[in-house]
Amino acid sequence: MTEKNEILAQHLRNFAALTEKDIADSQPFWKTRKINRGDFFNMQSMVCNDLGLVIKGIFRIYYRDPNGVDEKNLFFFSENQFVVSFRSFISRNPCWYFIEAMEDAEVIFISYHDLNSLYERNLNWGKFGRLLAETFFAYAQSRTEEFIFFSHEKRFLRLLEEHPNIVERIPSYHISSFLGITNPSLSRIRKRIKDNEAAALAS
Repeated sequence: MTEKNEILAQHLRNFAALTEKDIADSQPFWKTRKINRGDFFNMQSMVCNDLGLVIKGIFRIYYRDPNGVDEKNLFFFSENQFVVSFRSFISRNPCWYFIEAMEDAEVIFISYHDLNSLYERNLNWGKFGRLLAETFFAYAQSRTEEFIFFSHEKRFLRLLEEHPNIVERIPSYHISSFLGITNPSLSRIRKRIKDNEAAALAS
């Protein structure tokens, strides 16, 4: 088993407690794809046909108004996370978003058709599908709740929990867009957090 396939197998074990036979049955369907920085896993107005596991790199999901140039970052996905436009993937309707590589990236992916064939043949893979749906529902609901209940600073801290080194990996204006704030506001938040950490260490 290659290193990439072992990463996939370990993730499947952890995510859905799939057995070695379950994983082996799926191996012929998974393919690898390298995506250069600035290229796309999926594009707006196209049906998302693949579910990917990020092996290397970080992706942003963003919306661009077809009548304008404004972009809004909605989600980030990095190593050991599944990346997909889930609504488009399951409904077979065009995607509302772009999924763009922020760095040179690599994914292991499976097509909608092949994944559904696993669902139909294997109850454990059916469980995987349920857990996948629950995961992406939780992403969407958490994103909504963070905007309702959390301060900008708390949303930034939650982002760092999810992607600890994201500040070093992508331009700050992408993080500002995700948080719904300006770059100067993000700089103030980062300074305040750093000052608080220094004060805590000194006490």
